[in-house]
Amino acid sequence: MKNIQTKTGPHMRNFFRKCAWILTTTAGVGIAGQAMAAPCKNPDSLTFAMIPTEETVAELQLYKPITDRMAQLTGKKIQFFMPTSYASVVEGMLSGFVDVGVLGPYSYVIANGKDANIQVFATYAKRPGHLQEEGPGYRGVLVTKKGSKFTTIESLKGSTLGLTDPGSTSGNLMPRVVFSDVIGSDLDKYFSKVAYTGSHELSTVAVDKGKVDAAFVASHRFDNVVNKGEVKLSDFNILWKSDPIPQDPFVYLGNLCDDIKKKIEETFLQLKGQPGAEKFLDNVKSNTFVKMTSKDYDIIRALKKAKDARKKKK
Repeated sequence: MKNIQTKTGPHMRNFFRKCAWILTTTAGVGIAGQAMAAPCKNPDSLTFAMIPTEETVAELQLYKPITDRMAQLTGKKIQFFMPTSYASVVEGMLSGFVDVGVLGPYSYVIANGKDANIQVFATYAKRPGHLQEEGPGYRGVLVTKKGSKFTTIESLKGSTLGLTDPGSTSGNLMPRVVFSDVIGSDLDKYFSKVAYTGSHELSTVAVDKGKVDAAFVASHRFDNVVNKGEVKLSDFNILWKSDPIPQDPFVYLGNLCDDIKKKIEETFLQLKGQPGAEKFLDNVKSNTFVKMTSKDYDIIRALKKAKDARKKKK
């Protein structure tokens, strides 16, 4: 038996090597064929969209220096998709209809989890404001109307709460996961009514006008309403702040041709000093854009995982 194994062993090993080589080569050809069958996306125009705010149309005008610069650098016509919700921007990207977008951190994690082709490349570093701190982060803030009886978290039990959108990080995810741990209860049990307003700006105004007793809003979005003169900072109680959250991710479709993606990145990351840039950055209360990667949003993934586990447990 030993002699048979000694004589046939090398032949069998050669046979297996040949089989492995054939399988590897065949797989390689298959992969190469798929790559050849799916060239990078090189459209005549690029569709741009952003998560909705109270004044999305005004924000579109605000972004005109950006879209003009993107058109110049990429050589593409830039079209704008008017969203109706966070989900509509996500669905637009998942379908391949939207090429470049601005998402919320939570909506980006949802979108990227469904399709890794949706890739983050930048965000803006904010200037300090009324509640906003300097840097590429912001906080979720719980506000109530000054002069009301809602001056503590405990006093809010049984009151009405405003959230922004199911896809919002600071206006939904953070309250339902982190703040729920603070109060030791689900929001829907602690508050008598929980309603979605559609935007951080609308949530802020809803508190000011007494339509809801409290609301969770993003620090920089709250500042925007104050700066526009629609509300006064002195008219609000700040009852709670979250830990820092990475700013809204600017994303593109990863299957766009590399030269297009490089030009899109250049549009934002090298914006400072370009025509119209100073006015744009002043309007968004930012000094510059900074490069971001998927890993920067792992904190949001952890929150989403906790939320999903809690929902499954229910």
